Amino acid sequence: MKRALVLDSNQRSALAVTRSLGKQGVPVFTTEETAPALAGASRYSRQHFTCPSPAQEPKKFIEYLTGLVSRLQIDILLPMTELTTTLLLLNQEAFPSTLIPFADANTVDALANKCHLMQTAGSLDIPVPLTWYADNASNLPDKLENLPYPLVLKPGKSWVFYNNQWRRAAVKFAQTPAEAQNIIDTYWAFQTLPFMLQASVEGHGAGVFAIYDHGRPLAFFAHKRLREKPPSGGVSVLSESVAVDPVQGIYARKLLDNAAWHGVAMVEFKVTPDGTPYLMEINTRFWGSLQLSIDSGVDFPWLLYQVSCGEQANAVTDYKTENRLRWLLGDLDSLYLTFKNRQAPVGKKLVALLRFLTPSPLRTRHEINRIGDMGPFWYELRQYMRDILGKS
Repeated sequence: MKRALVLDSNQRSALAVTRSLGKQGVPVFTTEETAPALAGASRYSRQHFTCPSPAQEPKKFIEYLTGLVSRLQIDILLPMTELTTTLLLLNQEAFPSTLIPFADANTVDALANKCHLMQTAGSLDIPVPLTWYADNASNLPDKLENLPYPLVLKPGKSWVFYNNQWRRAAVKFAQTPAEAQNIIDTYWAFQTLPFMLQASVEGHGAGVFAIYDHGRPLAFFAHKRLREKPPSGGVSVLSESVAVDPVQGIYARKLLDNAAWHGVAMVEFKVTPDGTPYLMEINTRFWGSLQLSIDSGVDFPWLLYQVSCGEQANAVTDYKTENRLRWLLGDLDSLYLTFKNRQAPVGKKLVALLRFLTPSPLRTRHEINRIGDMGPFWYELRQYMRDILGKS
């Protein structure tokens, strides 16, 4: 079988990929800035390697990977983050004999570039938040006093090469025109690239996960977040597989069909109380709760491997719903943050504690700690304890 190198192996998605392919007999190797790392601690990682920082030392990172790929005779490179995906696509000539299972750089950029994506969605009659576009900080599309608040200020790209290193450009929120002006004037990302000003959309987050084989859809999947870290909204720590919402599925397919997509993608929406899904962004990579889809019958990593190797990959049209996936230590953090919130009612805290202690064991699986492959959990637990002791 072809040999795979999984990058960004501290990501939970990297662990899911490593386990998925390893169980199929694929020789899997892992790499990360740290030694050891989450996926590197898995029994399915044949060997773990420490690489230079892709953000701080991108040239050394690519040079290291080219040497590692040659030495290990790697056939497939599997990046887990937007940054490493971008670096591989920008330096594809450095890996002439290695498969990078994504669309070309221009196609990926067309979806990852949020300004371009919103304009494309509008042309396809897909709901997007009320949006104004700015080429730069000195050329705003309207007076800030005329815009609705709270206002979302969103850089066009999530990662930007700035001051000789890659930096993550964060989304900012403003409650008043004065606050918006201060953000634009002081935050580096708004000084360097186009950005959007968007009306805030109230509602809950939802997503459609997909895999395509050169424009042909192979599978779609969806889940709902039951608990997050922080509790007010963030990373999923308890999620449940659900059927793909018909309207969200149509919108996701429109966008990915329009791009003649290849590889995996996560289409994110914010769903308002009246049920309208507004497009937020598309992540052109694997996602954090990937293990839930695998447990439910949609093995995205294995499908991507088959597609990459030119093997017959059968479309998946059905999967098990009401499966649950729990990130135990993330869930513990969420509980801690609930109790730490002095403004949260006591009743809410007691309900959170009860739900934490009763995780529906007959349909809930743990994401990290799994019998037969406990190495990643022991690694995560050690890191968790070090962080606690470091803060005390």
